[in-house]
Amino acid sequence: MPVEYLKKATLTSSSGASDVKEIVSKILDDIEAGGDAAALEYAAKFDQYEGNVLLTAEEIEAACAVVPEKLKSDIRFSHDNVRRFAEAQKATVADIEYEVVPGMTVGQRAIPVDAAGCYVPGGRYSHIASAIMTVTTAKVAGCTHITACSPPRPGVGVAPAIIYAAHICGADKILAMGGVQGVAAMTFGLFGLPKANILVGPGNQFVAEAKRILFGRVGIDMIAGPTDSLVLADGSADAHIVATDLVSQAEHGYNSPVWLVTDDRALAEKVMEMVPTLIDDLPDVNRENAFAAWRDYAEVILCADREEMAATSDAYAPEHLTVQAEDLDWWLDRLTCYGSLFLGEETTVSYGDKASGTNHVLPTSGAANYTGGLSVHKYMKIVTWQRATREGSKSVAEATARISRLEGMEGHARAADVRLAKYFPDETFDLTADG
Repeated sequence: MPVEYLKKATLTSSSGASDVKEIVSKILDDIEAGGDAAALEYAAKFDQYEGNVLLTAEEIEAACAVVPEKLKSDIRFSHDNVRRFAEAQKATVADIEYEVVPGMTVGQRAIPVDAAGCYVPGGRYSHIASAIMTVTTAKVAGCTHITACSPPRPGVGVAPAIIYAAHICGADKILAMGGVQGVAAMTFGLFGLPKANILVGPGNQFVAEAKRILFGRVGIDMIAGPTDSLVLADGSADAHIVATDLVSQAEHGYNSPVWLVTDDRALAEKVMEMVPTLIDDLPDVNRENAFAAWRDYAEVILCADREEMAATSDAYAPEHLTVQAEDLDWWLDRLTCYGSLFLGEETTVSYGDKASGTNHVLPTSGAANYTGGLSVHKYMKIVTWQRATREGSKSVAEATARISRLEGMEGHARAADVRLAKYFPDETFDLTADG
């Protein structure tokens, strides 16, 4: 029996998207050619800010001083949770060595990238948590230089709470520059910064496109689309909590999809009845975003049973996945495609977004089918090495020579031949492709 859509989206995340590639490409080309001066011109145009772009220690100290103590305490709490979780993640990757055949040893090393560029959105919302998520993980990974970049507000500069968060989490430099020009400054090493090896952090469509274009020259965490969230709920769920959670994620943006998947029609109908009232109760900007997201992108899907619910969820591969249903261990074992999973009504996506310790930079637009979110591992290169005794290289050299000749790669074969001839001059080897 096919699933039943009690509410169907009229738009998708790509609906109405403008082609920004040409605009972003031109900005990147201009800044790469024009350097600091070109970046400052774009900053004056788009950020409408002409203050100091690379914050001094005195400016950082002054900004930190105006952050309320309670907020500082909350930021430190979140930072501590994110740091400890990142440290636990890092402990899962170790340098190893292994003797594959007697005398031939291979191994791996986990080496952090040198310079990380962390983009922290600061337009409609001041993403304090993004500074915590991106800078902390880079610091735990062992990056030797971390730049935090955030758009300044006209005549004001970067939000003091973002500066405080970036500072205590370990940013070496804080750049007051937004959008493509900020991404370019970190990539090209402007204003005395080292060239970034990796760019991380969420941003608008122009930031996302800049990262897409620059990928290859630098590493990136992922190419992000609008944030999305899915709730799996059965008849045991609290409709008010389900509805509240959906609205809480819809406020991200007008095109942020939220989905409810359930096997209980009464719950679905109650949630659909409650959501508009909860949206109406939000502040103006949040209400506009949530209303549009719910109207155009939200879906409510009725399934026959929990297996069909799980299969539907895996097909959507949501960025955020919440389960408010019985037998949470079953769902944990069954579900396979999501950015981050929130089990039970006692937790919520908002916890992960802000303070529980897991990272909120996550795959969107179905990318959870093939990748996870930002973690300490994204800043680390897993590289391999090998060494051998002469006797240990013998069998490997023979196999290498024959496989290479079968492939038609004679030069590769001779690199093995010459070693066999040097190390074992009194022995004869059959190194032909059909040997």
